[in-house]
Amino acid sequence: MNLKYDTSTQNLGPAKVTSPLPVCRFVDDQKLIKMNIAPEILGEKENGPIKLQFEEAGPRKNLYFDPSKTKCAIVTCGGLCPGINDVIRAIVMEAYHHYNVPSVLGIRYGLQGFIPKYGHPVRELRPENVSQIHEFGGTILASSRGPQSPEDIVDAMERMNISILFMIGGDGTMKAAQVIQEEVSRRNNKMSIIGVPKTIDNDVNFVSRTFGFDTAVEKATEAIRCAHTEALGAPRGIGMVKLMGRESGFIAAQATLALKEVNFVLIPESSFELQGDNGLLIHLEKRLENRGHAVIVVAEGAGQELFERKGTDPSGNIILGDICSVLRKEIDEHFRKKDISITLKFIDPSYIIRSVPANSNDRVYCGFLGQHAVHAGMAGKTGMLVSMLQDRFIYLPLSLTTRKRRVLNTKSNYWGSVVASTGQPMSIINACE
Repeated sequence: MNLKYDTSTQNLGPAKVTSPLPVCRFVDDQKLIKMNIAPEILGEKENGPIKLQFEEAGPRKNLYFDPSKTKCAIVTCGGLCPGINDVIRAIVMEAYHHYNVPSVLGIRYGLQGFIPKYGHPVRELRPENVSQIHEFGGTILASSRGPQSPEDIVDAMERMNISILFMIGGDGTMKAAQVIQEEVSRRNNKMSIIGVPKTIDNDVNFVSRTFGFDTAVEKATEAIRCAHTEALGAPRGIGMVKLMGRESGFIAAQATLALKEVNFVLIPESSFELQGDNGLLIHLEKRLENRGHAVIVVAEGAGQELFERKGTDPSGNIILGDICSVLRKEIDEHFRKKDISITLKFIDPSYIIRSVPANSNDRVYCGFLGQHAVHAGMAGKTGMLVSMLQDRFIYLPLSLTTRKRRVLNTKSNYWGSVVASTGQPMSIINACE
C-alpha cells in the first residue's frame, strides 16, 4: 500500500446484518484491486506509474444497516447532465426490490432542499413513480448551485431520520459531501454519505468516464456535422461550435476524434495565440485559401488567458470570459482588413446536450453506478464515491478524489491523435506554453 495516498474507505461500524440479496457474487472488503496510476492524476512529476490499490465495488455478504429500518435520500446538485434520472431510478429500484428498504426520499432543488427557509418539499421516490424517468433528460428532483451550511443539512437529516444520503454531482458536490460527512462524524452520527460523480465535462479525478459524457460526445458530433455542412454551403465558410469544458477539454477532443471534419480544436489545457505568424488567424486564412472552408471546435474554457479574472459564481467556479465572442470578432476583423469575404456560422448546443436523455451506453453505466452506490451505503461505507477506473468499479474516499480536477494530458498520445486528426499546426496550441 502507498502510504502517501490513503485509498481506504471509512466504515460506520461492524457489519452484522445478513444481506437479503439473492444468490450473487459477494465482494470481500479485503479484496483490493491493484492499479498503476499515471503520476499526473496525482499531481506528481514522477517518471513511472504509481502503484495503488482500491476497494472493489459490489454487494457485501453482511450489512451495517438493517434494510427494514433504513431510510435513504437522494439529492442532485449542480448543472444538468444526461443520465441523472437513470441513476436516481437505479438507486430506487435497487433499494426497494433487492434490499427491501421501506423509504427513499428525493430532496428537491439540490442542497437547498435541506434548508427550511427555502420551503422545498421532499418527494417520496417509489418504483412506480420512477419506472419511466430514464426516458427523460434533466433530473426529476431539480437542482441548484451554491453552498449550504453543513450543520443545517445534517440537522435536516437528523429530523428526517435519514440513514444513507446519495449525493449526485460534480467536483463541487463531492467537496460538499466531504464537508457533510465530516459534520456527521463530528456529531458521532451513524449516517452514510455516498457520492455518485456527475459532470458532463468528465473532469472528476480518479474517474475514467463520468456518466453523460458518452451522450454529450454523441450530440456534440451532430452539432459539428451541422457546422461542417454550413461551412461547405458558402465560399470561405467557417463553422464554429462551442462545447462544454470549463477546465477540461475532453468533450471537444473526443468529438473531434469521432467526426473527422474538425480543422481546429481549442481546449482549456492548452493556451494559444490569435495574432502573429503562429496565430490561429493566419492559419485559418491559409486553410480557407487552400480548402475553401473550415470547422473550429472550441471548449468553453479555452483561451481564458486572454481575459482578466471576473470572480466566481455561486458554486465557486471562476466566471469564464466568452471566448467564442472574442474569436468571432477577431476573425471578422482579420478578414475585413484584408478585404476577404467570409461566412461564419456559430453553433452553441450546450444546453441542448445537457438536457437530453442518456444514450444506451450511459444508461447501462448509470445503472451500475446506482446499484454499487446502494451496495456501499447498506454496507456502512461513508465519505466515499463510486468510480469506474480502468474499466473496474471501485470505491474511492472523497478526500482522494477532491484533491484536484482531472484534466486532459496535452503530452499524451491521445491528444497527439486529436491534433493529428485536425491537421492544425502544433505551433498554434503550444505558442503560449
